[in-house]
Amino acid sequence: MDSIEKASFPMEKADKYRSFLYDEAETTVWRHGCPPTYDSVNQLFEEGRTKEWPKDSLEEIVQKAIKSWEMELSHKIRLQDFKTINPEKFKLFVNGREGLSAEETLRVGSYNALLKSSLPKEFQYYKAEEESFESSHEAFRSAFPRGFAWEVMSVYSGPPVIAFKFRHWGFFEGPFKGHAPTGQKLQFYGFGVLKVDESLRAEEVEVYYEPAELFGGLLNGQLISESQTHHHTHGCPFSN
Repeated sequence: MDSIEKASFPMEKADKYRSFLYDEAETTVWRHGCPPTYDSVNQLFEEGRTKEWPKDSLEEIVQKAIKSWEMELSHKIRLQDFKTINPEKFKLFVNGREGLSAEETLRVGSYNALLKSSLPKEFQYYKAEEESFESSHEAFRSAFPRGFAWEVMSVYSGPPVIAFKFRHWGFFEGPFKGHAPTGQKLQFYGFGVLKVDESLRAEEVEVYYEPAELFGGLLNGQLISESQTHHHTHGCPFSN
């Protein structure tokens, strides 16, 4: 997921990659008390993206829609404040597993929803059921202090059923679950299907990807002590 930093209410400011960030910001209930800023990960995105889509193209619209949805899921705590989904119909499906409702997705958080595994616990790279919303975000904020950027690679169909390919990447520059950072760029690719209503609000999101592409790099770092882990995690408090 994309990275963020804590901010006050810069109402004159806009994020060119996300909608609904400062719209109604003063009446929205924010998880950290105010809308986030994405300056760091936007820089990472612009320096590392492989595609630059024309303004108002289908690809650019889809990319902005997904980034906006992720922003709301990570930083708004009331479904009534969401603009990107239809709360009554919304379902998130990951790698063919049972779908999560809007309430369930908001409760567990994006990382736990996307990283839940049906493998026996001894074979799981990441035990989503043992993580809270806060602990899951802290783990990845620590590992990717500059953020975890996301881009659309291709769009294969338009609304109401949008199929697309995506890329996620970041630099492993902070500790992850007792593993020392390697400084390497970690990335993976995936495929998604987004079903939207007439207002382009998401009703169903399907995501398919291989988690081992991410965790192979994260677990490659040397094991470190708990004190070393805390020494490395004093940076940006809201980078995910």
